[in-house]
Amino acid sequence: MACVLEAPLRMSVLSEVTASSRHYVDRLFDLDPQKVLQGVIDMKNAVIGNNKQKANLIVLGAVPRLLYLLQQETSSTELRTECAVVLGSLAMGTENNVKSLLDCHIIPALLQGLLSPDLKFIEACLRCLRTIFISPVTPEDLLYTDATVISHLMALLSRSRYTQEYICQIFSHCCKGPDHQTILFNHGAVQNIAHLLVSTSYKVRMQALKCFSVLAFENPQVSMTLVNVLVDGELLPQIFVKMLQRDKPIEMQLTSAKCLTSMCRAGAIRTDDSCIVLKLDHDLKHAHELRQAAFKLYASLGANDEDIRKKIIETENMMDRIVNGLSESSIKVRLAAVRCLHSLSRSVQQLRTSFQDHAVWKPLMKVLQNAPNEVLVVASSTLCNLLLEFSPSKEPILESGAIELLCSLTQSENLALRVNGIWALMNVAFQAEQKIKSDILRGLSTEQLFQLLSDSDVNVLMKTLGLLRNLLSTRPHIDHIMSTHGKQIMQAVTLILEGEHNIEVKEQTLCILANIADGTTAKELIMTNDDILQKIKYYMSHSNVKLQLAAMFCISNLIWNGEEGSQERQDKLRDMGIVDILHKLSQSSDPNLCDKAKTALQQYLA
Repeated sequence: MACVLEAPLRMSVLSEVTASSRHYVDRLFDLDPQKVLQGVIDMKNAVIGNNKQKANLIVLGAVPRLLYLLQQETSSTELRTECAVVLGSLAMGTENNVKSLLDCHIIPALLQGLLSPDLKFIEACLRCLRTIFISPVTPEDLLYTDATVISHLMALLSRSRYTQEYICQIFSHCCKGPDHQTILFNHGAVQNIAHLLVSTSYKVRMQALKCFSVLAFENPQVSMTLVNVLVDGELLPQIFVKMLQRDKPIEMQLTSAKCLTSMCRAGAIRTDDSCIVLKLDHDLKHAHELRQAAFKLYASLGANDEDIRKKIIETENMMDRIVNGLSESSIKVRLAAVRCLHSLSRSVQQLRTSFQDHAVWKPLMKVLQNAPNEVLVVASSTLCNLLLEFSPSKEPILESGAIELLCSLTQSENLALRVNGIWALMNVAFQAEQKIKSDILRGLSTEQLFQLLSDSDVNVLMKTLGLLRNLLSTRPHIDHIMSTHGKQIMQAVTLILEGEHNIEVKEQTLCILANIADGTTAKELIMTNDDILQKIKYYMSHSNVKLQLAAMFCISNLIWNGEEGSQERQDKLRDMGIVDILHKLSQSSDPNLCDKAKTALQQYLA
């Protein structure tokens, strides 16, 4: 029956959504060519900046008809050009729009259009191709399926500044590895694009520069070729150096620095060539400052807004840039990159996806091995987030020896490092296997645990109590840990409950006692310790409801029926006056406390 009801609902929604757009598509089938042209022009005006309208037209089948008109030799050049413009506008919508266009085989149709003698039509096709190829859903290999395509694109570079801009942008986005670099290089990319670096159009210069940055990246063959290329009597490296000057846009400075860096790594630029290298050294320092500022800005923008964090991470090559920043020679850039990573690590979604896809934990662990304290503080704080229970990075981080590293951080004289070390261990211990918990206790040692529990900083103390609470969860784990460390833990609990600590600290400590009371054998460590029992009794009558509730959890776990020895424990606690206190608490004005007390009293009546 569900299927029968579903179809009419879909039809209803579809007709409502697309009714206003249907007339645009209907006009594409008019027998009068002039009316078809006007219909396409009207459609172009209707879709500009309107993603809903774009989606509607795609649903109604506008794309196949536009492609048909674009490919028909009987269509006027003006009509074919307008069709390409509309298709380009549709591609500027959502990623789903691009997927729909790809499903209709738009790329072969547009590539075929490049054979036209009409420049305006060629530019419209290239603009649309550019928009499609820069989309993350478009496979770059689609550009290389036909060997003649690259040759033809190279030939079109001389037609206009628009063909130059669009083709260079297509090349820079579709050059994703050594195979692509080789194809473009063998088709004369260096010779055909070099002169564009001195174009009067900034957009052309910038796209040409980006082409060289991806062509030369980790490619000695290209880098060695670039060093000898002359453009208007000037060597390419000298042109790149000029583009590093501070009066140039930041984007140009950074991209030219990439080109020169690739050439240096390939050995293409001599280390004794002062006219290049000294200038490069000076401006790379400036490039470091720019990268540092960029990372700081991204860190600030993404600190408290999930949508902004998503946009930052979706920026092309952003995660790669951050990962590379973690191994920068400049401490300041490294610190800024770690801060940026820390800001982005606040996103649950990104911890599960982008952080795992780029294995950011690997360079982060390297940073933690040897870095100044200011970097270690931010890096260890980031690691805390990567060790949360839902993070896919948690397991490989632990396998790489993180527990030993974190235990060493808890011994640091730097307060922030102590806090982060114990915080990370607390995250590791959450719902962990017994082996992991044993590794933590072994790594910390009883002496260090006591040291942390007596730390003068309340944050260290709270995180250590949180760690203990996570360690003492699930009965088998509770019993195992208390059988080996019970005496020391009970001693620490006693000292904290007797000390001058705030409500939160004492509440956390009582919760640890409640966990111990939930053990099978561990609860006897409480029942045989009259001092602890008296303290629990005292906090049941405390003026603070939080402490009363925490103490109530202890009592409930100790007296619960159906567990071995429950009758004897109930009798002992009755003799201590616990039942009388329960009766008083059952009349409490606090609903939670009242309910807990009544539930506990029922255990005596059962």
